[in-house]
Amino acid sequence: MGDICLAVDIGASSGRVIKSTLTNDKLSIEEIHRFSNRINREEDRCFWDVEHLFSEILIGLKKFSKTGLKPESIGIDTWAVDYVLMNNKMNRAYPVYAYRDSRTDETMNKIFNHISKERIYEKTGIQFLQFNTLYQLYEHVKTNPEIKDNVNMVLMIPDYLNYLLCGETSIEYTNATTTQMYNIGDMKWDEELLDIIGIDKNKFPQVVQPGTVLGSLTNEVKDEVDLEDVKVIAPATHDTGSAVVSVPAVDDDFAYISSGTWSLMGIESNNPICTNKALSYNFTNEGGAYGKVRVLKNIMGLWLIQEVKRLLNDKYSFGDLVILAKESKSTALINPNNSRFLNPSDMIDEIKTYCEETGQTVPSTPGDIAKCIFESLALQYKQVLIELREISNKTINKIHIVGGGSQNRYLNRLCADYTQCEVYSGPIEATAIGNLMVQYITLGKIQSLAEARKIINASFNIEKFVPAKLESAEEKWSRFLELP
Repeated sequence: MGDICLAVDIGASSGRVIKSTLTNDKLSIEEIHRFSNRINREEDRCFWDVEHLFSEILIGLKKFSKTGLKPESIGIDTWAVDYVLMNNKMNRAYPVYAYRDSRTDETMNKIFNHISKERIYEKTGIQFLQFNTLYQLYEHVKTNPEIKDNVNMVLMIPDYLNYLLCGETSIEYTNATTTQMYNIGDMKWDEELLDIIGIDKNKFPQVVQPGTVLGSLTNEVKDEVDLEDVKVIAPATHDTGSAVVSVPAVDDDFAYISSGTWSLMGIESNNPICTNKALSYNFTNEGGAYGKVRVLKNIMGLWLIQEVKRLLNDKYSFGDLVILAKESKSTALINPNNSRFLNPSDMIDEIKTYCEETGQTVPSTPGDIAKCIFESLALQYKQVLIELREISNKTINKIHIVGGGSQNRYLNRLCADYTQCEVYSGPIEATAIGNLMVQYITLGKIQSLAEARKIINASFNIEKFVPAKLESAEEKWSRFLELP
């Protein structure tokens, strides 16, 4: 039958429970349960319903138990930066803010009054984004000063879900580094930064490495889902960390793009790159699995087209929008990372207004808007590639695109053509696969990350795109570099 593990992979819009079977060095996966997730808006504030997420995990486990099969382990990954505050009885003490909440729009400058930007980067190596946990907690404590006394522990979201599953508390390393409160050089919580936000370091639990066995299901969970003796293993709980584990690279000359709501583009490094140049380009140094550092940049990814699709009342599928983009003659471009596109009330209107303000022909049709987004993302990939080569002195000839966005063959082709790199797309379920591979390595079924990547290459369809020359490439690149 093979060795069976379960991955819980939760993103900003949906989650899934996935079963894997490892047989004769081939991995197969099957979706057991899929559920929705969304940001709840209450009086202009944005929150997550984490209890809903846990209830859906239990539903998935119940569905699996009815198969009569026995999993050896389970691992959970989610997005990063968001957190849960626990009281003395180890219950959730406050609503769980979502990173798109606007309360941190002006917070970075408040922090810089206490400590310089350069000093924070030297300590943490983390990209400056207004929703980093550092800024979220600063505002939370400022608004609710009683947090200093009545909060017993701070957990990240996947660690909270792990706590509900097995009763053990920890924060997994890849997620801890995203907070911009973890000193990546000293490998511990940075007391100076914690003092600024007003939370004692003792309220942060032990940081554990990917692949740590946290425990087994609690008796309550066992009884509810009818499963026995399942190990709870912390994978790379940050979804991008798990996605990067699944990059099916056989050589070292690659960059990766974890393509979904966000496009996370970077390289693997043996050491953080916290130079002034890396700071000026706003690169982040996030913890990776097995001693690697993920040097990458957050790019406003397919969130842009997801919002367009939603505003069109889902009249068009993503495939329809790709077809319309190919047919469009629009030449409009945007800077995807302009903060105005983080959470506008109307993405279509925001794109049109931006194009008008920058003196471009305003895209008018759904196809025009889609083409503008896809070409702009591909040009953003080119810019990040140039910066990665500069800060790392690394030879990069290949780009691996993993995750749901790897299905967009039009964007893959644009990426190859604009970067002039070979592009490899797949696997699609990259995050869950990386999550599972860490579990198999912990269980001793796979010996190393390199072996895991060979298995992924042999188990899933990886498509190659060879770059071609575009006549308009240089003209569009010049215009893109001038955009605000």
